[in-house]
Amino acid sequence: MSNKRPLILVTNDDGMFAPGIKSLVDVARAFGEVVVVAPNSPQSAKGHAVTLEDPIRINRVDAFDGLEAYECSGTPVDCVKLAKYKVLNGRTIDLCLSGVNHGSNASVNIIYSGTISAAMEASLDNIPSIGFSLLNYSFDADFGPAKVVARKIIASVIENPLRDTQLLNVNIPNVPLDQLKGIKVCRQADGRWVEEFQEGEDPRGQKYYWLTGRFIIEDVKVGTDIHALDNNYVSVVPSGHDLTTYPAIESNSSLEKIRL
Repeated sequence: MSNKRPLILVTNDDGMFAPGIKSLVDVARAFGEVVVVAPNSPQSAKGHAVTLEDPIRINRVDAFDGLEAYECSGTPVDCVKLAKYKVLNGRTIDLCLSGVNHGSNASVNIIYSGTISAAMEASLDNIPSIGFSLLNYSFDADFGPAKVVARKIIASVIENPLRDTQLLNVNIPNVPLDQLKGIKVCRQADGRWVEEFQEGEDPRGQKYYWLTGRFIIEDVKVGTDIHALDNNYVSVVPSGHDLTTYPAIESNSSLEKIRL
């Protein structure tokens, strides 16, 4: 990055007034000019969804003392798109920060995450982007340790520009600061959701279903984000948007048998 104060876009998926984004803004404003564009309501698990069939509304709000901030009626990805093309009118964004999310986005959760998808949307334009998540779903979670971690990682990315990736998925264990052992750059663990649907009936006699389930980790090896988090390390996973399974297109692949 250049010697000018960087322009930093801050967003999230928990909404403008979630404690997590306040913590991230508190940290980010020490590093540059901060503009906030965030959803006007919780948008968890929206993934990379965009709004196509409804108008998107955006309104300026006084949410952070002295900072330009806008609430958006759309998804987290909508927030980033509007920030780039309308709010900032084409100004160069030097860094996009998303979070701090209330809850884990480790392992396969990155696929569902609105937090990481917002950061990924910025990274598609080669904007260095970081998604932060704290492994605590409570509104009253202690974000003090997360602020310390965010400060360290943001400073490092500004001083040492990212290479080979423009997106970091950062997850922070829910432990006091003195119990954090450090930061590990690692790979995404393999995991999956085993889903269940609770069935109910509304007052009109119509059935409805409520998604529940449990998360199963099938890969806790050293070097994965889950292993790092289980051992009280912050996990940093360099991530991207290329979903190609490269071994499947190698010469010895069974896909060679596909013919017209």
